[in-house]
Amino acid sequence: MRKQLLILMVALLSTYSYSQSYTQLYQDRANLLLQSNINTLLTELANLGVKTTGSTENNNAFTWLQNKYVSYGYTTSTTATDLKIESQSFTYSGKTSKNIIVTKKGTKYPDTYVIICGHYDTIVGPGVNDNGSGVAIILEMARLLKDVPTEYSIKFINFSGEEQGLLGSKAYVTNIVNGTTPKMNIRLVFNLDEVGGVAGANNNKIYCEKDGTPTQPTSMASTYATYPSTNNAASNTFNTILMNCFTLYNNGVVSPETSYIERSDYMPFDKNNDVSIGLYEYNQSSHPHKSTDTYANMDPIYVYNVGKVATAAVQHFAVATTSTSTLGTENIKPSEVRLSLFPNPVQDYLYLGIDEKEFDISIFDSTGKLVHRSKNNQMINVSSFSNGMYILHAQIKGEKVSEKFIVKK
Repeated sequence: MRKQLLILMVALLSTYSYSQSYTQLYQDRANLLLQSNINTLLTELANLGVKTTGSTENNNAFTWLQNKYVSYGYTTSTTATDLKIESQSFTYSGKTSKNIIVTKKGTKYPDTYVIICGHYDTIVGPGVNDNGSGVAIILEMARLLKDVPTEYSIKFINFSGEEQGLLGSKAYVTNIVNGTTPKMNIRLVFNLDEVGGVAGANNNKIYCEKDGTPTQPTSMASTYATYPSTNNAASNTFNTILMNCFTLYNNGVVSPETSYIERSDYMPFDKNNDVSIGLYEYNQSSHPHKSTDTYANMDPIYVYNVGKVATAAVQHFAVATTSTSTLGTENIKPSEVRLSLFPNPVQDYLYLGIDEKEFDISIFDSTGKLVHRSKNNQMINVSSFSNGMYILHAQIKGEKVSEKFIVKK
């Protein structure tokens, strides 16, 4: 059996033996991820409340997710084959909860899957960072890649029950992955959990997580000894690709650091000998699992920056088309000037949603007095501003756009 597994691992690595390089079309698609969409998704998730497994709020979140995927063009039809939405139920403390599984079929290897996953349940607060941040990125990925041909099939999965012990992902691996004959062929599991950063911090690094035994003690050290090691080499290969993407596709805005998978929904897959990697915030917030895990206490710009690179990486993992004459490129249009401000009203830090790197900012109070001026600054400290109405002018690509905001303490 071990010999067979080693042969499979060699075959897996050989399918990804080409040299990784920058692909402009991957960048163009990733650039279509919108800061305004990230802001809206995070806010809507927060408004759904505390989404403990099996609760009414949890069930409402499932419906919200399903409706989002439907709005992107995926379908719940039982006859669908290419863009299909499915659910998987499991029980916890006598209550039913559901995973949502969205499948986009590949063109060359339709029965081999790249799984992009992140849990949507919460345990105390609204969970905007843990794990609304991962959910928002997955939703934007699903929207952007729906019509992009990929050689490998992609499954976008939102698990429930993660906070109670990875219940949803365990049920999926046991009953779906191992419940098929032959076992589901998984190329890679890419997990996004808690990638929201810390409000007001310099969130310029990200942990790229791989499989293997850490060189330093961790809380999971004893667990690693019980997991197979035959998938470690492939995990390291894919994680190297992921880290390279942060160099290739984000101009140094967020830099990658190596870490190890730990206590999230990739673990049941890893124990099942499936290849797993993940993303996790470098500046670790103190708010997850608390009522204070809110929009105001995380960094939506960081989610946006991480999401763009993750979208480029998935195109490498699933081998997206590089042809400009095929489906998936017709929606790529020249950049338009976009500006959003959040939160609004604001108390301390005002975040700017701008899909450009070069811009000038001027802020005026209600009397017309200039109170702030900066360049390329997407996070502005307004804690010293008096309560009242302000207007922000942004000079972007030769155009001036303006938005009003309120300081209210």
